[in-house]
Amino acid sequence: MAEHHPTLSWEDVAHRYGRKIYTFAYRLTGDPDDAADLVQDVLLRVRKGLDSYTPGSFEGWLWRITRNAFLDGVRKKKRRPTTPLPEGDHVSLGSSPSPDEVLASVRLSDDVQSALLKLPYDFREAVVLCDVVGLTYEEIAEATDVPVGTVRSRIHRGRSMLRGMLTWPV
Repeated sequence: MAEHHPTLSWEDVAHRYGRKIYTFAYRLTGDPDDAADLVQDVLLRVRKGLDSYTPGSFEGWLWRITRNAFLDGVRKKKRRPTTPLPEGDHVSLGSSPSPDEVLASVRLSDDVQSALLKLPYDFREAVVLCDVVGLTYEEIAEATDVPVGTVRSRIHRGRSMLRGMLTWPV
């Protein structure tokens, strides 16, 4: 179901999707600070990109930005030590949920989270977008730029790897 948002402002995006973006990043990194940084980065990119956004699947567009921001962040981290943003550079989100609210909304057991972090990135991303964020296979295919069949097999294999890691010998 492609949503059409002709007059969506970036504040609307922040309000409506900020927590989902945070959850996605937190599940992929396991680090709340990295996740918060990613939300900031995505919202800045959305603000720059909204003018040139052409109506289509808004969710696909947003998740493609989110995924690219995440991958860029991973690459940057490998290249240089982290430096905090200068004061005043942070985008303030009026509707930022408190850390407790965020944790309550994203709490997966530690076992599941650590198992997720052991999955190869492509599988982890597909499982998180499907099972945590709630995207359809088609939306994931659009966001990750791979065929739906590939998405389906990544989710299937990712879930079975997770099950393997989480099954305790009886």
